[in-house]
Order: sequence, then C-alpha cells, then structure tokens
Amino acid sequence: MRSCALWKSYRSGVMKLSDAAEYLKEYKGRELRLMEVCGTHTAGIVQNGIPSMLSERIRLISGPGCPVCVTVTEYIDRLIALSHEPGNVIVSFGDLLRVPGSAGSLNQARAQGADIRFVYSPSEMLTFAKKDRYRTFIFAAVGFETTAPVFASMLSQAEEEGIDNIRLLTSLKTMPKAIRRVSDGIDGFLAPGHVAVIAGTDAYKRLSEELGVPFVVSGFTGKELTAALYALVRLAGKEEAGFLNLYPRAVKSGGNGKARAAVRSFFEAGDAAWRGMGLIQGSGLYLREKYIKYDAGSRNLDMDRNVKGCRCSEVITGKCDPGDCPLFFTKCTPEHPVGACMVSQEGACFNCMKNRI
Repeated sequence: MRSCALWKSYRSGVMKLSDAAEYLKEYKGRELRLMEVCGTHTAGIVQNGIPSMLSERIRLISGPGCPVCVTVTEYIDRLIALSHEPGNVIVSFGDLLRVPGSAGSLNQARAQGADIRFVYSPSEMLTFAKKDRYRTFIFAAVGFETTAPVFASMLSQAEEEGIDNIRLLTSLKTMPKAIRRVSDGIDGFLAPGHVAVIAGTDAYKRLSEELGVPFVVSGFTGKELTAALYALVRLAGKEEAGFLNLYPRAVKSGGNGKARAAVRSFFEAGDAAWRGMGLIQGSGLYLREKYIKYDAGSRNLDMDRNVKGCRCSEVITGKCDPGDCPLFFTKCTPEHPVGACMVSQEGACFNCMKNRI
C-alpha cells in the first residue's frame, strides 16, 4: 500500500483502530527499528500501553526528542557557576534542576544557598525582574523549535517594557540535523509532532527522500499514535520511503509562520553540542548580535561528561536500550537520577522504567 493510499484510508475512516492494533500485534514481516523523536510521543506511547501491543519484530527506539536529555553537562556547569555569582538568580523549568552536571545539579546548588527558582512559563521571570531591578535574572532556555517562540515573545516584551536585568543561557536546538545524525539503522521515524506544528513538514519530507525511509507525523492520543505506527510499519515493512502528516489539524506544510518569524528576529543558527552526538553544525539557536545584551554566555558550551557507567548518550542515539545500562533501576532511579534520561518525564529511561512497573 502506497503512502497516498494509507492517507486516504486514514482520512476516510476506513482505517479502524482495532484493525491497526491487530496488524501491529500480528506483524511478521522484516524486523523493524522505528524511532520517535518527540519526548511527548515517548511518554504517550508508554501511557497508552503501546509497547505491549507490538509484534516482537517491531522495536521502538526513543531518539533525541527530550531537550533535557540532550543538554550537555558543560551547560549545567555554566548555570551552576552563574548561580554562585553575587546578584544572580537562575530561573528554570523544573526538570532541569535535577539534571546532573559534572559536579552536582542545580538543586544541589540551591541547597547550598544559590537563588534558583523553577517556573511554569518564562514570562514569570519578567515579573521577578520588574519587582527586583537590582538583581540579574537568568533563564535556563532549553528546548527545541517548539520552545524558542516563547523565549522570543518574552524578549519582545522585555524590549517593549525596558526590562534590562534579564538574561538567557540558551541551549535551544533544531531537530532535522540531529535526526540525520542518528538515522543509521533506523527503518522509519515518527516525526516530532510539537516541533512540526511550528516548523512545518517540509524538512521531514526532504529527510524521507534523502534517507530513503518513511516519516509519519502523529498526534498524541493513543488512537493517533496507533494509526501513525500502523502507517509507519506498512511503509517500512515494504522498504518504502514516503511522508504522511496524520496530525493535519495542527500541522501545516509551512508551520506557524508568525512563530517562525518571531524566532528569526531574535535568534540565528549556530553549531550546538548534543549529548551522544557531539557538535552538529547549524543545529543550535543563539541570540543575534543585536540582542547579545541578553545573553549569559551561551556559545561554546560543548563538553559532556557522563557519570561512569551511565549509558544515557547511547540510549538517546539508539545504540542501546535503557535496560542495557548497568545503572538502570539500581543506582539510577527517578528519585535519584544519575543520567538525564531518568530525570525528565519525556526521557527514555524514565519511560522504560514506567513501562516495567
């Protein structure tokens, strides 16, 4: 079945969930290694019990879709160093506080007296900064194309209101080149849903053609993920390339033009380090020279130092399963994470553990 026929069957309702689930369970074709590159997909797959629905000949791999997981230790070290400088306040999303650097985490720095605050939205930092003009508030800006527009909006507001005591330490990354880096031996990809909402589908169509494997954009419900995996297996099982957007209500070819324009106005592409993949040219987003006053020293944070025995770098590149790590669920647990993959609810190790218990 060609990709266009799969699309028509999905749109017409001919593709029943029960039929798709039965096909995935009974699949007896060639062995497939399929990678999802969205942390929310990773979590959704486990929450909906999808691993138990798959044939033993289908192996799902959680790729580099968790922003916390691909952030290198030198970035964490830089945040900790900044937190100890007088007058600085570090602001972050909650997951990042527990990610180990080379000599501790932000949570440990906070326990030592550093002013480190977690928030649910970057805009909260503007409230802090307006109330206390004598301190510098530094946001740990970690994320992919999905998150970058939020930081662009925050900076736009800061410019309008003349708030000059904020900074960003950026670890913002773009996905396509990282997918290319981990593509060896992968038979098909669930393309990142949230990222595609912003960035559009063109890059994934090109990747499908270049790599010769199928890409399917999926939503996040159990039904949507099952349908997307069914389509991916049908294509990959016959060694067919092709692209399908099975999340059309949110994902358009050109993405979100307004959000992309906002990002371009504040950020430019540059080389970025990814855990397990090293430096990938042009895969990072950095503040443009015009806005460099808001930067807290984001460039050249490239070093990564894994804890001895931790295989997080190999997990997120598909070189091993979480259970292959000697620290998994022994020394490394969600309560006491050794590697970043066990910290985030989007991390491969966290979700593998959740699937087992």
